[in-house]
Amino acid sequence: MEQTALRPKPIPGQHRQDENTPGPARRPHAAPRRARRLRTLLLGAGAGTVLLLCGIGIGMAGATMTGVGGPAGPSRPAPPPGPALHAAPDPAPPGATLGVEVVDDEKAGALVVAVHVPGPGYTAGLVRGDVVLQLGAARVDTAAGLARAVARSRSGTALPLTVRHHSGAHQRLTVTPGLVT
Repeated sequence: MEQTALRPKPIPGQHRQDENTPGPARRPHAAPRRARRLRTLLLGAGAGTVLLLCGIGIGMAGATMTGVGGPAGPSRPAPPPGPALHAAPDPAPPGATLGVEVVDDEKAGALVVAVHVPGPGYTAGLVRGDVVLQLGAARVDTAAGLARAVARSRSGTALPLTVRHHSGAHQRLTVTPGLVT
């Protein structure tokens, strides 16, 4: 039979099917491929199951060794609903603030670690790294000492503030504590 444009030549490795034979074309390499896929799928499912069970086993062993073994839930029963036994404390009354966050410095003073913008400290010229040494007439040795000095001051009243900059230079600023609401 002569090859034409309507009947292309067969691809090498594939046998032409006779027109008299019904059914799909014979694929000699399909069976091993299916078996390989099935084997891979079964091995993956088996490995996943083993890993899951190992993880559960390790978790149970760890919980048993640390003494946490037991059902999950609250360790003590919840109190019965009803009126509160202790009244919640009233929020702190409004007071003065500098709008800065401080920690104790290695030496005497309160180290400024954050300055809130906008705020009284930012307006006065405080920057991160400054060490507050004195507020008004009160000497500041710790962060708690600065908090006490600010709490004693009146908001809206300008106070002198002595700081030591990161470079070591001392500067006297004027700060007006603001009101916290």
